[in-house]
Amino acid sequence: MSPRRAYVIGAGLSGLAAAVRLAEAGFEVEVSEAAAQAGGRCRSYADAQLGLTIDNGNHLVLSGNQAVQRYLALIGASDRLVGPDHARFVFADVRTGERWTIRPNEGPLPWWVLSPSRRVPGSSAGDYLGLAGLLYPGEGLRVNQAIAAKGVVWERLMAPFLLAALNTDPETGSAALAAAVVRETLAKGGRAYRPRIAHPTLAAAFVDPAAAFIASHGGRLRLGRRLRRLTFEQGKVATLAFSDQDEPAVADGPVVLALPPWVAQELVPDLSAPDEFRAIVNGHFKLAPPPGLEPMVGLIGGTVEWIFAFPDRISVTVSGADRLLDDDRQALAERMWAEVAKIHGLPAELPPWQVLKERRATFAATPEQARKRPPARTAWRNLLLAGDWTDTGLPATIEGALRSGFKAAELALAQDSV
Repeated sequence: MSPRRAYVIGAGLSGLAAAVRLAEAGFEVEVSEAAAQAGGRCRSYADAQLGLTIDNGNHLVLSGNQAVQRYLALIGASDRLVGPDHARFVFADVRTGERWTIRPNEGPLPWWVLSPSRRVPGSSAGDYLGLAGLLYPGEGLRVNQAIAAKGVVWERLMAPFLLAALNTDPETGSAALAAAVVRETLAKGGRAYRPRIAHPTLAAAFVDPAAAFIASHGGRLRLGRRLRRLTFEQGKVATLAFSDQDEPAVADGPVVLALPPWVAQELVPDLSAPDEFRAIVNGHFKLAPPPGLEPMVGLIGGTVEWIFAFPDRISVTVSGADRLLDDDRQALAERMWAEVAKIHGLPAELPPWQVLKERRATFAATPEQARKRPPARTAWRNLLLAGDWTDTGLPATIEGALRSGFKAAELALAQDSV
């Protein structure tokens, strides 16, 4: 008997998650990717300007991300995340130079807010009570309708945390999406939100082991192969027309479409999808950090929001960065480095640099855009959707992307068993 076949279109993390789960279940999986490399928005590449292999962005995950743990375990890469043994977050104010460290306790009962040395400086334990409104907010609310988005705890903790999670102005972001992140991380205690970074690169942790897993299970990853058209007959996808072949392929198994929303809408009739997006800007500086430099620092009051120290470079991230898209890259690099140098006491001279602007990094995590997210199941019985823009219940994060891929695969497996 010939092996069951499955088609995954798109080799970002959602597509890879779907592919490895289907491969594990015994499907012969064919993954097609239009780009020259897999990984989508979570990719690594050799940067000629720096002479280094870098990630396109500084993608942070948290220890409580269950889909991340499941995915890495499946592909044999559980050892490729690094981070502290306990949750600990260092912040600095660029304007004043003031620094503070948030030290949550491990368990869900947040006694750390009772300790002045562990909580936000200038805050009282009572200031944290108002955050309870973000646990189970009403439908369709913005964050600033669920809680008072002001005060020292908001400015020095919750605003930077939610901006990073939502990649959208945290005040006007979806309270439901913010709440989903809070319930799965902050509300569970420090053990659920220890920061984790891919090591040595995103590709080494999330992409290359997945490609190897697919190949070892009889599948294949085909790069530079764009899906041009789908045809539909009798309630299902009938054929797939690719850029590298003359005749369309017959869809003789499940088809998982793991593409950006604007591409998916061109292929699938009447598909609802988010149509407003937010940018992320990352800067990379070729300077090996001195011993003892904090691995991650959150910045308040400047352009840079997070500084990451890697063995061979220092990198920075700005979320919700639409305001920076038209800025001159050299001037932006100089501004970013000035903040890094001030906070870390490094030389003011600009090292070799690279600035990457991802214009449509994520969908805008607003209540209005969240309502446009489609489910994984479609009107066609063999067509499933995956992607962090689908209705995962989370914002556009690595956790959400992987969760969507697993969901699409499970639906395909359930249908196959009928």
